[in-house]
Amino acid sequence: MSKYGLATYDNKGVNHAAIIIDEQRYDLLTAYRAIEGSDNIPVWVYSITEALAQWQSVKDEIDSFAIKVEALVALNELEPVDADCQILVPFKPSTIFGTASNYHEHAAEMNTILAAKPDSSPYVFMKANTSVTGSNTYVILPPETQKLDWEVELGVVIGKQTRRVKAEDALDCIAGYTVVNDISARDLNHRTDYPFKHDWFRGKSWDTFCPMGPVFVPKSCIDDPHKLALGLKLNGKQMQDGNTSELIWDAFEQIEYLSSILTLQPGDVIMTGTPAGVGKGIGLFLKEGDVLEAWAEGVGCITNTIKAEIL
Repeated sequence: MSKYGLATYDNKGVNHAAIIIDEQRYDLLTAYRAIEGSDNIPVWVYSITEALAQWQSVKDEIDSFAIKVEALVALNELEPVDADCQILVPFKPSTIFGTASNYHEHAAEMNTILAAKPDSSPYVFMKANTSVTGSNTYVILPPETQKLDWEVELGVVIGKQTRRVKAEDALDCIAGYTVVNDISARDLNHRTDYPFKHDWFRGKSWDTFCPMGPVFVPKSCIDDPHKLALGLKLNGKQMQDGNTSELIWDAFEQIEYLSSILTLQPGDVIMTGTPAGVGKGIGLFLKEGDVLEAWAEGVGCITNTIKAEIL
């Protein structure tokens, strides 16, 4: 199977879809016309969001097309997109779910006492899809927080309508993967003015608090989502160094839990949890000018710079 990714980039103010082969970006429409020689263009060629909306009916076609693109690239018969073009968020997520305290070492650094797994279930929150931003963009530091923090996570992208699926069947519901940095305002996650002590919305759903991308990688290109290294650097220094094999609730169990409550939709993203090494654990928080690099093995790396909001 060809290893590839799908991305979205800006071309003179217009969004274009791209296919990634050997870390080079190729315009998807140009490639399709070169290979198929047809003006009858399927909708997935224009939009990764639209591709995900109909993923079950187009995934095999896209996999086969990727093999043809790879062959064309090997013959030097396809020009890559300008390397300086702006890479955008690969697709617009429908809903974003997050699973908290899903690595034992991360729970320990946060002083979170977990129940035994047989006596528990995933702790899930939701993050506004308006918080999404792409790689090489600013994460805006609002004046309301003094404790802005980072969390690299593997994002699992749902590929079909899913209700009450069992963990052993959950892989069939996955379209692919992306990288997410769950930016969190730690001091806004807690409240004292209500009897409800946690406010996940206020701590996590600000604009730009969900860097995502830079690509969407179909599941056919990842052998095992539970054997992926992932990590994060702050200003070039390694802060997080984990592996999805260490998840308490693996991605399949998370899908089983979520789909027991609601119907998952194509394009939904599950942020599966972050490993140890966040700022709160050592009392270090983000400031203007800080540069974050978050990555997952075989999926990609997103880079973002912190910028203070100007009121």
